[in-house]
Amino acid sequence: MTRGIRWLCVPLVFAVVVALACAAAVAAADRTKVDQATRRVEQGAKQIGRGDIGSGFKEMFTGIGHTIVGGTKFSGNTIGKFFKKKTSDSPKASRAGE
Repeated sequence: MTRGIRWLCVPLVFAVVVALACAAAVAAADRTKVDQATRRVEQGAKQIGRGDIGSGFKEMFTGIGHTIVGGTKFSGNTIGKFFKKKTSDSPKASRAGE
């Protein structure tokens, strides 16, 4: 890999890692799975930086996929709990059970 291409890839990979780390901070309840996926992204970025492009991209994009899935599951659960709480607190819901 030439130096010019490497210097173009490193900032992109760094930006992806930072974005995923921020997204992982939001999903604190399901932290372990998201942290594992974030570590995979970091490992892939380091491999790319060392010049091991094929396995680095594979590791990085696998980590990105796992991060997206974990974040989506957490968001869905959080939204579901929010609306269950709101519907159980509403007066219509208490009258329907009478």
